[in-house]
Amino acid sequence: MGLGLLIQVVTYFVSIQYSDVSIQQSAFSNQMSVLSLISGCLGVCSVCLAAQGNILTYAFGFAQVLTYTWLCVTQRFYGEIAINAYYFLTMIYGVFAWRKRLKVESPDSKTESLVTPRSLPLRTIVLIAVLTLFGSWFAGWGLATWTDDTQPYLDAFTTIPALVAQVLMILVYREHWFLWLAVDILSVVLWWRAGDYCMVAQYAFWCMNCLYGLKRWKALNS
Repeated sequence: MGLGLLIQVVTYFVSIQYSDVSIQQSAFSNQMSVLSLISGCLGVCSVCLAAQGNILTYAFGFAQVLTYTWLCVTQRFYGEIAINAYYFLTMIYGVFAWRKRLKVESPDSKTESLVTPRSLPLRTIVLIAVLTLFGSWFAGWGLATWTDDTQPYLDAFTTIPALVAQVLMILVYREHWFLWLAVDILSVVLWWRAGDYCMVAQYAFWCMNCLYGLKRWKALNS
């Protein structure tokens, strides 16, 4: 977690120092850059706790969703705006769902804050992957046709898989990490093209965290 927070802070100061005038005067002004830093730090804390299977992930998750949604509003990323509203609502349910799967066999309070993951059968994983790809393409076509979304297909391919991943995470299936990894890689590209390097740093770190999450949840599942 400390590494992720350090990356956010360093990226913030580097981007402020080397940003050109057009970026400084765009929606990502100094004020938006500070908000990006705050959102990125909250996101780092949230995903690191999620990778550990710690229910405290939701405390930081709610705050990160609110700050990140405002950043998406400034860029007219409609898919991202919609999915963050979805995140907020589903996380409310997620708190109760995770509480039901907390490890309670140990008197250690740290152990009791961790969930017990479960796994999906291969046939279900393949079905989810196919439906997610089709849904993402269809959503991209819709955004390109009916909105002024600045990156419609990329926006869609970071939105639909995340919808599915969120459901799997709330239901405590460890395969959700594969979907989050795909979403985070595409989100790096999305925000790089938007010129918000704090968000780029956040998602780059999240990619690494997904790999840790896969390993950690496999251990928790054993």
